[in-house]
Amino acid sequence: MGFEFRYSNFEFTQFMAKILFIEDEAALQSAVGKILTDEGYQIISALDGEIGLRLAQDELPDLILLDCILPRKNGFEVLAELKKDLKTSGIPVIILSNLEGSEDIQRMIELGATTYLVKTNYRLEEIMKKIKDTLK
Repeated sequence: MGFEFRYSNFEFTQFMAKILFIEDEAALQSAVGKILTDEGYQIISALDGEIGLRLAQDELPDLILLDCILPRKNGFEVLAELKKDLKTSGIPVIILSNLEGSEDIQRMIELGATTYLVKTNYRLEEIMKKIKDTLK
């Protein structure tokens, strides 16, 4: 007896991708998480930087969405530690923050962020496109 493997409209790599979303705004985390789950991604969430860093090291996600302003350990500290750790240094990190200052953006890029998106400047569809493009 055989079986046939089917998966709806998801690309195989997209279906399998694991995304860690480190964001302290629970409503935003929930909304974006639902959309990502509906798109076929596996979502792991953390409400503070310390837990987010631990989850990144334990789960080794395919992509990390990271806010800058976080309790317990800010996004700058999290990114610096991620990039120092051989296990996590190759994981792409998209910064999703309301900090618009050029110094903040430059610092995150220098620390190793793949992309920096200011939340208020992007629609959710544009953020989804950046995520998909990064995971290709």
